[in-house]
Amino acid sequence: MAKPRLKEKFAAEISAELKEKFQYKSVMQVPKLTKIVINKGIGAAVADKKLVDQGVEELTIIAGQRAVATKAKNSISNFKLREGMPIGAKVTLRGDRMYEFLDRLVSVALPRVRDFKGISDKGFDGRGNYTLGVTEQIIFPEISIEKVNRISGMDITLVTTAETDEEAFALLKALGMPFVNKNKEN
Repeated sequence: MAKPRLKEKFAAEISAELKEKFQYKSVMQVPKLTKIVINKGIGAAVADKKLVDQGVEELTIIAGQRAVATKAKNSISNFKLREGMPIGAKVTLRGDRMYEFLDRLVSVALPRVRDFKGISDKGFDGRGNYTLGVTEQIIFPEISIEKVNRISGMDITLVTTAETDEEAFALLKALGMPFVNKNKEN
């Protein structure tokens, strides 16, 4: 099996660019992508248990790896939610699958978003991780629109070893994330 395109690009070009840009003493200090977590909350699952199974199935198709159902940690009576009820789905990608998913997200899925002008740079958490919200699962070509009975979104979290948001931004920009260009005002 061939190495993912982004993984090779990171090893060949991006790593050296970031080392030079931030004046790292060692290549080991260069920030890397460690994992991608895709999380999908399914609020209507309280009333219909089949929705969680559909959510797990969709995430499994999108990620290429088995997703798991997430369970409620607390009971909330106003939402008729009991502790331990399945209310979502998540999958964690590492290694080659992570780079392949990121490549598909950047080159295929995000450009399919309606009125796409780039993604916001406000999703950083202060520790070098970035979270991006996707409003429709149908932007992924693996999902057949005929089989979808409910349009739902998901959160995609990119976890890096970067110490600051600036370093993480430089890493993700180099990996091809289409951030909104601030210089080009409408």
